[in-house]
Amino acid sequence: MNGKIVGGFIVLTALLAGGVMYYVQEYAYYNRLQASAPAAEIRLTSVVSGQPEDILTEGFEGIDSDSSPLRFRGCFTTPLSLALLTETYTIYDQPTPLNAPNWFGCFDATRIGSDLETGKAVAFLAESNIHPDVDRVVAVYPDGRAYAWHQLNANAETKNAGSID
Repeated sequence: MNGKIVGGFIVLTALLAGGVMYYVQEYAYYNRLQASAPAAEIRLTSVVSGQPEDILTEGFEGIDSDSSPLRFRGCFTTPLSLALLTETYTIYDQPTPLNAPNWFGCFDATRIGSDLETGKAVAFLAESNIHPDVDRVVAVYPDGRAYAWHQLNANAETKNAGSID
């Protein structure tokens, strides 16, 4: 009889801990961004000046978190043509969209990553070192759909490569 109580307690504790962990990963640290928030301003880095410049955006939806600079995600459209963007702004060489929580439905990292690999979308450097060792990257489709995220840049990868034995 005692074993059933202890076993039941262990199972109940594990289920409760799993539920809390799921909630923390999916909901606890994320905040929805208003389109007027400073973090929602989308810029791309100019090929000529090397400086980020504001671009036109519509219908911005975004999330961010104070707990990590890598939790930013954004979805929006831009009326600027892909031809204009590729001539004016810096292309990002190794874009890697990071997964968003399931409830943030407009951002599908797997599809965006696949479309970047096949050339259906083009990635641009939005802002280098928006946080230390973190770049903001924007992927744009020919129809104007666009997605933004933060990812570690080459500086972070170089620092981390030297610390692994």
